Amino acid sequence: MKTIYTLSFLALVMSCSSPTENKESDKAVRLITVDPGHFHAALVQKSMYDNVDSVVHVYAPEGTDVEFHLKRIDAFNTRAENPTHWKEEVHYGDDFFEEMINQKAGNVVVLSGNNKKKAEYISKSLQAGFNVLADKPMIIKAEDFEVLKSAFETAKLNNLLLYDIMTERFEITTMLQKEFSMLPDVFGVLQDGTPDNPSVTKESVHHFYKYVSGSILTRPAWFMDVAQQGEGIVDVTTHLVDLVQWECFPDQVLDYTHDVELINAKRTTTEMTLSEFKAITKLDAFPEYLKENVVNDTVLKIYSNGEINYKLKNVHAKVSVIWNYKAPEGAGDTHYSIMRGTKVNLIIKQGAEQQYKPVLYIEPLTHDAQFETTLMDNLKPVQTKYPGVELKKLESSWEVIVPDSYKEGHEAHFGRVMEKFLEYLNNHNIPDWEVPNMLAKYYTTTKALELAKQKK
Repeated sequence: MKTIYTLSFLALVMSCSSPTENKESDKAVRLITVDPGHFHAALVQKSMYDNVDSVVHVYAPEGTDVEFHLKRIDAFNTRAENPTHWKEEVHYGDDFFEEMINQKAGNVVVLSGNNKKKAEYISKSLQAGFNVLADKPMIIKAEDFEVLKSAFETAKLNNLLLYDIMTERFEITTMLQKEFSMLPDVFGVLQDGTPDNPSVTKESVHHFYKYVSGSILTRPAWFMDVAQQGEGIVDVTTHLVDLVQWECFPDQVLDYTHDVELINAKRTTTEMTLSEFKAITKLDAFPEYLKENVVNDTVLKIYSNGEINYKLKNVHAKVSVIWNYKAPEGAGDTHYSIMRGTKVNLIIKQGAEQQYKPVLYIEPLTHDAQFETTLMDNLKPVQTKYPGVELKKLESSWEVIVPDSYKEGHEAHFGRVMEKFLEYLNNHNIPDWEVPNMLAKYYTTTKALELAKQKK
């Protein structure tokens, strides 16, 4: 095992501060990052947090994954505006995970990388006494569901916290969609829907070629291997299934054994040429483990697209994800969502008309002369919680106008998740519904993959 220390100039200055100024050793939370192959691992550290030690121990095999991670952290440390002062203590070696377990250099393990062994890493970290903050997806196949279930039992038995990174709960239009759905005078109640006309639909479009923190994202080759990253139906759909649960049944415990009924699921491939693959991986050829999915040595087929049609309690829902190679000029990842109430539909659109920014619309189902008065009266409690939110009347609907101060962007949401995790960790106040609903979520995604694979 080889250890190095990576410090930016600013971090070095911070390390020279007196103990009375710094008192890092007194901070209760000490982070450990394990094999950070996904850029989400760095985004957790885009900000500093009270009561979190600035020294972070990183355990990983040598390679580009950890090198890119360290460069991202260094970029946060050296940026001009509000720089961070993380100090990354890196432990290299093929036995990195065993060394992490044995050295116990911290008390919170952050997992965001290759998903093939994530269930094992989660389980063994908890058994060794670590809390775990895991990027989605926690598991990518149904065989690991019992491992995850047992991991939550271990966490409960040992008073530890296992939590996943659900950033989309902090996207403002989604938060407001949920808020308006809880106003019965405006929304009515959530319709039951049908398989052909679900009550809730959530669609997400992502892109392999994208910018993160202002730079073109270099993706590891294994990200295109569904055996390591997971198929689209168990990856991005984790967010969508989570939002269905979070919005339709707020603060309610869901039981996967009888609240989830799968109706239909399907999976399709995205095609990526070798030149496109080179552009995002900086590799000249497809690795051997991808060859079985390569056609004519030039086109890689990735099962990155998926759709789940299911019933949650009485509510019919559909979630779907599509991965394209690159977004049109000026566009990016997009999201569409509709919640069908008995009085209005709440719709989030993010297309060209919205300049590829999410916008929430309130669409009445019938013409009611009194509806505008009712809507404006009910806007007041929303404004109390979200000051500055207004409504703009359109021809047949209302657009929810959101102040720019709420539009933080996807990267900032990782800080919000981290703050929530730290709150639960420090105050031991995780809601009763969080754990059973995480289980319901991963049961839904992994069972849907099984169902989709049964089809030819």
